[in-house]
Amino acid sequence: MASGFLHSLFRGIRHASGWDASDDMRNSHTHPPAGLLSDEAFRAGFAQLAKKQLSFDAWLYHPQIPELTELAHAFPETTIIINHIGGPLGIGPYSGKRESVMDQWKRNMAKLADCDNVCVKLGGLAMKICGFDWHKRDIPPTSDQLASANGHYYEFCIEHFGIQRCMFESNFPVDKLSCSYGVLWNAFKKIAGRYSAQERTALFHDNAARIYQLQAVV
Repeated sequence: MASGFLHSLFRGIRHASGWDASDDMRNSHTHPPAGLLSDEAFRAGFAQLAKKQLSFDAWLYHPQIPELTELAHAFPETTIIINHIGGPLGIGPYSGKRESVMDQWKRNMAKLADCDNVCVKLGGLAMKICGFDWHKRDIPPTSDQLASANGHYYEFCIEHFGIQRCMFESNFPVDKLSCSYGVLWNAFKKIAGRYSAQERTALFHDNAARIYQLQAVV
């Protein structure tokens, strides 16, 4: 009985693979090795997901996006959701290099977008590792400030992946260090204001329900 109940709600796997060679970066709590997504044993397990109609949520840092692209090409039948728009870093060796990091991130994300089985969660830029330093301010940012600083990242994803493969997401409680929940979602609403009502519904609800197969969950 318990096994059947769990199966009816189980939709996918999330495995954090964030890794960077710099000691200034905090690698994922799963303690992943470098090149995890190419590891033979990892891929043997990954190969089971499509058979069971399960998706894969990928959390990694922007230099690792090409590794995810290779994985997506190798397993085109598996739905992959890249979390937090691929983790563009802005601390440690990436501090003060926002323009070059963004250039690299754009190139890699554009190539990833060619993989039809990959979708994007739009969020996560309020994390300290992204280097916007909102958490150091005496007064937290407003939704207008967040939309102005971060909007072009999300718009780039929507442009390249298309409305149907993108969804807004919070990253709470991690984002709480930088801003409130309401302010973050107001920023998302302002960023999405340029899109039609139908497109906004897709970005804020319908895509997540479809991609995670939640329509069947009552």
